Amino acid sequence: MTELDTHARDAAVRALADARRILALTGAGISAESGIPTFREAQTGLWARFSPEDLATPEAFAREPERVWGWYRWRRTLIARGGVNAGHEALAALEHHRPVRIATQNVDGLHAAAGSSDIAELHGNIWRERCSACATTATMAVAPADEDAPLPVCSRCGAPTRPDIVWFGEMLPADALARAEQGLNEADCVLVVGTSNRVYPAAALVETAIAGPATVIEVNPEATPVSTAVDVALRASASHALPALVAALDAAPARR
Repeated sequence: MTELDTHARDAAVRALADARRILALTGAGISAESGIPTFREAQTGLWARFSPEDLATPEAFAREPERVWGWYRWRRTLIARGGVNAGHEALAALEHHRPVRIATQNVDGLHAAAGSSDIAELHGNIWRERCSACATTATMAVAPADEDAPLPVCSRCGAPTRPDIVWFGEMLPADALARAEQGLNEADCVLVVGTSNRVYPAAALVETAIAGPATVIEVNPEATPVSTAVDVALRASASHALPALVAALDAAPARR
């Protein structure tokens, strides 16, 4: 395991300790450590012959809900088997030191499963189902899916339900985006974890953070387009770097 750069680690710990509020912007990299494939990586094996338009659009759901639900149930099982990792757990533990809001591009629900309490899900949540008629939602437990179960229907009106995920051609949920932007405006320190910083509008949040007064810490084993512009860059995985930062905060005298 690569050791963290001491100077960068200490600078990150100081910034977190001095912060009143923290925003964590997370992407696929933090969950990849649980063995969870990205959207594109999930189009392999039995699903390799299908395009995104076959699996992740309102039109596809209206045309072939069985296929769409088959794919999402398969993905649910992969997520449940992978589970939370030390990176997710460290962000939850960081709440013992400061208020932390997470704005995530991930749909896997693992931040909540790890215990984080303030999460803006920019692309939705694979465990949440939304009625296609009345918009009633219900959240399922994180567990392997029963792929032979009948297609879900709304408990309120009986209409088919769909995964509450942002599909191609749909807008990001306005409330989640507003909470992410509010978190950015209030944060003294911004953690950018496991994201390529290439997918908009989430990448715009990173750019805004860099242009603002908050200290921006990037956690990523690979360099990204913003790596030279952030205040601190930790070249390590989330499951290595984040627990180390939290452990250092745990050991330090309280600073308020």
